[in-house]
Amino acid sequence: MKENSEAKNDVRDFWNQASCGEELYLHSRDSEGFEQQMKKRYELEPYILDFAGFKEGAGKKVLEIGVGLGADHEMWARNNPELFGVDLTPRAIENTTERFKSKGLKSTLKVDDAEKLSFADNTFDIVYSWGVLHHSPNTPTAINEVHRVLKPGGTAKIMIYYKYSFVGYMLWVKYALLKFKPFTSLKTIYHKYLESPGTKAYSKKEAFELFKNYKDVKITTVLTHGDLLTSAAGQRHEGKMLDIARKIWPRFLIKTFFPSHGLFMLITAKK
Repeated sequence: MKENSEAKNDVRDFWNQASCGEELYLHSRDSEGFEQQMKKRYELEPYILDFAGFKEGAGKKVLEIGVGLGADHEMWARNNPELFGVDLTPRAIENTTERFKSKGLKSTLKVDDAEKLSFADNTFDIVYSWGVLHHSPNTPTAINEVHRVLKPGGTAKIMIYYKYSFVGYMLWVKYALLKFKPFTSLKTIYHKYLESPGTKAYSKKEAFELFKNYKDVKITTVLTHGDLLTSAAGQRHEGKMLDIARKIWPRFLIKTFFPSHGLFMLITAKK
């Protein structure tokens, strides 16, 4: 097992090549390009809007951990909070800085480590993070850091990956079953084959344990465009087999009988 610092460097190097969605959906680095990327993001993941509740940030102190291309950060900024954004990678901070400059928006943005946030205790009313903390080598420490920087009564809105998802099942078929390694665990599959090295996914029981220091913890899962094969998968997983699967994928049956087996686990919790 790699040391935490080495594992973190691997994660940083992976996402510093391109922020999530940059290669697929950001076609120009100007206001129009960022607007098109945002439009595509919420077409693919419309549940972000209800979950985040961006309007709730008005007049509050808000931190986003993992700003990426900055679409969600822009949505927070539109509602005039006292806004802060951090990311492990300089590229994400550059992306979001460019977006905000092109649109005349304001935020305090900086490179920072989710496992050791550079903010005082009890600072924020809302801490938001979408699809980020499962990439951190020590996710429990990052979750505890969110708790530390929240004000008493403050709200954490965190999305991390759900273990029992169709994305996970598909990756298991490709990298375990078809390679005659049927005893390979889902943990190993996510760790090695989904996005940055060491990516994790959690059961609901494990998620409740991660958030044991919080109160009023609410957890739901949603089927994603990845689970339903309704979007591009990225070069790492594209191929003829996936093209065939897209044509025959039983989306109606999955939505009807397995609606909880989606990759995204949405967690809202209070301090």
